[in-house]
Amino acid sequence: MRRRAMTVAGVMSGTSADGIDVAVVRISQTHFSGKNRDAAKVGHPDQVSLKMLAHEAFSYPKALRRAVLEAMNAVSISTAELARLNWRLGIAYAEAVDETLKRNRQLKLDLIGCHGQTLYHQARAEVYAGRNFGCTWQLGEAQVIAQRMGVPVVSNFRPADMLAGGQGAPLVPMLDYVLFAHARRGRVLQNIGGIANLTAIPAGSSVEQIVAFDTGPGNMVIDWLAQELFSRHFDRNGAIAGRGAVIEPVLSEALRHGYFRLAPPRSAGREQFGKAYAAEFLEKCRKVSGRGEDAVATATALTTESIARSYEQYAKPHMKGKPVDYIVSGGGARNGTLMRMLTARLEPMGCTMRAPEEYGLSAAAKEAAAFALLAWQSWHRMPGNVPAATGASKAVILGQVTYS
Repeated sequence: MRRRAMTVAGVMSGTSADGIDVAVVRISQTHFSGKNRDAAKVGHPDQVSLKMLAHEAFSYPKALRRAVLEAMNAVSISTAELARLNWRLGIAYAEAVDETLKRNRQLKLDLIGCHGQTLYHQARAEVYAGRNFGCTWQLGEAQVIAQRMGVPVVSNFRPADMLAGGQGAPLVPMLDYVLFAHARRGRVLQNIGGIANLTAIPAGSSVEQIVAFDTGPGNMVIDWLAQELFSRHFDRNGAIAGRGAVIEPVLSEALRHGYFRLAPPRSAGREQFGKAYAAEFLEKCRKVSGRGEDAVATATALTTESIARSYEQYAKPHMKGKPVDYIVSGGGARNGTLMRMLTARLEPMGCTMRAPEEYGLSAAAKEAAAFALLAWQSWHRMPGNVPAATGASKAVILGQVTYS
């Protein structure tokens, strides 16, 4: 069945809870003339054409960001507060999409894919009320978006993969494969948001051969320290870390965290590297150095080293000795100190550092564009997960459709 071309808005707010990205893309199915007709069912790059039409970014209002962060870190919270936050986020997403269309009046949407704001993600099974299971929860009332924008909304992408035995993350590898698979060059797509994740695509590989997983903390610990120590939401361009010195004993101990010993597939979140972890990390830094800059530098080095070691151990062996383009996106790509550290670690391993803009895609827009693609897949009743990345037993259709 040939899938209909559509203009789709993807809406993403990450674990840093700093705001909303809206990417509008035109997605269509290209003509297929090859022998492997099953390739179209998993979003083979020869089968899907994706064109970026617009990207807009919106900061959360201060009160909303505070409410999101408080809910993420709360030991207990009222049902009224959760209900209000769910609807308030829906309003924020709807307003972001609406404003995107006002700024790009030539666009008319057919569909919206909204990831929502992750409040809790427990990828591995744990016992609760007598049963052993994993779970995930993304807030943002989809009906609010659908009613305001007058088009269907696909949301709640992660549960279907988890119920198929996966971790519900990462889900961006579908877009990575569609846009970046290459016959002669290996490609690694490294996103550095609150949590950092990579997708490694060996040269000439099929979608079943990619490697994708969360490497560990991205900006999450850095951001918390910047706010706690310097009253800033984040370390702009890595200026604070650039003035500091890495506290090697703290870094070495941090890299012994149990998460880094897990083999992929694996996924992480605030449950591993959130406020409690960052506060303990700061306490260890203060025992060695009283300079806040040193703590931020050490957190930046933790992100760098966890990425580099993850690549070396779990991705590099699959790259077939071919040239590797290492393409970095997310908020961390704008952190000059982090990027210099990362370049110094990865280039000796044969990686050439690249930016998504070299391939016609904004670094900030990539995750939002991914959920536009996943919404398109779901609308056409096609799988959107990549089992090789999430650990699911099979490819499944993701998400729930809310009609306007």
